[in-house]
Amino acid sequence: MNNGSVAELSQVTKRFGTITALDGLSLQVQPGELLTILGPNGAGKTTAISLLLGLQQPNSGSALLFGKSPLCVEARREIGVMMQEVGLAPELRLREHIDLVGSYYPAPLTPAEVVEFTHTASLADRPYGKLSAGQKRQVQFALAICGRPKLLFLDEPTVGLDVQAREMIWEAVRALINQGCSIVLTTHYLEEAEALADRVAVLAKGRLIASGTVSEMRALVVRTRISCLTALAAEQVMVWPGVGSAHRDRDRLHITTSNPETVVRQLLAADDDLQELEVRRAGLSDVFTELTQEAA
Repeated sequence: MNNGSVAELSQVTKRFGTITALDGLSLQVQPGELLTILGPNGAGKTTAISLLLGLQQPNSGSALLFGKSPLCVEARREIGVMMQEVGLAPELRLREHIDLVGSYYPAPLTPAEVVEFTHTASLADRPYGKLSAGQKRQVQFALAICGRPKLLFLDEPTVGLDVQAREMIWEAVRALINQGCSIVLTTHYLEEAEALADRVAVLAKGRLIASGTVSEMRALVVRTRISCLTALAAEQVMVWPGVGSAHRDRDRLHITTSNPETVVRQLLAADDDLQELEVRRAGLSDVFTELTQEAA
């Protein structure tokens, strides 16, 4: 395996009939990191995870888990999985599900340890079929970690959760990373990726179009966004050096610039009555939008 990675796709191509879902994709998951995989619908995220889990086989290239085939039982016993579509026995309670899933692993956590770690004690003795959609997601997360995985796959884990439940999963994810677990996360919540990811990989049309830390990804979009209340016209500001765009939204002027310090000084000099000045660097959502638009 390259660079001691715990999971790897190497020059993988996967086709479904005439559709190419993955096109020469290479991707590595390093020990103890949280890798977030982003991409628009149809980018190949779910297919990539399915190959690493051994649920599908590549047409060409290779997939490895801990240096072994994803079909190898020894490798599979080192992982935990939380997918978007999950079917669990509705009559079983959480403690019973933990006992059942934990029996597949050599040294699982006890039900008491799992419910404490995932803050699901209030759900422990309730039948799965009686839970709300958000509570079922919490149960699914608890089952994903009950085998003490060295590598955890989380596919849209916080969809349907309220703010409190989402924060509890974030807290648990950070604790797992601190314990040395590696995590592969797919999410549509870009603030989630920004808050949790050590590294981000952006896919489009089955290819890796960018990869790096959140800071490195932000650096791909060098523009900063400025907004303020001012009487200055957008057309007047547009001709200033370093201004990429300027437009008005009611009373506010919105500017994108590659040189925010100079533009702010010029704004303050040009309008003594300028108010509510806001300066915001590019976020992951800006990077994602720009990269995927370019790829399209």
